[in-house]
Amino acid sequence: MFDRAAGLARSLAIYHAIPFRQRRLRRLYRGFVRSGDLVFDIGAHAGNHVRALHALGCRIVALEPQPDFARLLRLLFGRSPGVTIVEAAVSGRAGRASLSISERTPTVTSLADDWRTARAADDDFAAVQWNRQVEIDVTTVDALIERHGTPAFIKIDVEGSEPAVLAGLSHPAPALAFEYLPRAIDRVEACVDRLRALGHYIYNWSAGESYTLASGNWLEGPALLDALRGPHAPQRSGDVYARLI
Repeated sequence: MFDRAAGLARSLAIYHAIPFRQRRLRRLYRGFVRSGDLVFDIGAHAGNHVRALHALGCRIVALEPQPDFARLLRLLFGRSPGVTIVEAAVSGRAGRASLSISERTPTVTSLADDWRTARAADDDFAAVQWNRQVEIDVTTVDALIERHGTPAFIKIDVEGSEPAVLAGLSHPAPALAFEYLPRAIDRVEACVDRLRALGHYIYNWSAGESYTLASGNWLEGPALLDALRGPHAPQRSGDVYARLI
């Protein structure tokens, strides 16, 4: 219980208590959404993206599989108009799955066993332990679209399951974002390959929690991968942004 409470408090402090972070996030999202747009927040966690998108007037479907954080989202946004909270993960097929939770560091909770195994060689994860398993519901992006409509933007933060999420998307979305790790660029490559099959996307990225696009120009997929693998590549995680053209 102590670890769960500490992890929850840590996430609240990181994502809601740091000054000006919300302002930067809203400024970034204004480049992708307008008031009234539908957004899917896949891996909503503590709700900082829900908070920013709601402030911009978006309608949000927030997906969160961790029971503690789903309860937190209902507490924070359960009465907010235009916010729908779904306690489920998203992957390539619907059903049930086992979620590996790190109670002390719940931001790295994951469905992807191979991704967790690979993190054993990553110094940034040296102190992480996935010490709890829970059975959860799993849906797909296609199923979400069938129920809620086509989103203007999809945010994906699912700790290694980003390619699986996109495998459950059959039609191109106008814009989306997914997390990257410097030592897991193979996941970015898999996402770029999947998006190439859906349409012509161009890319940019934001390092860390800066919420600022790193490149002055939008890039084709190979150029994005070169930038994330090159000698001047960011040494911390961040988010890739994709726009359909």
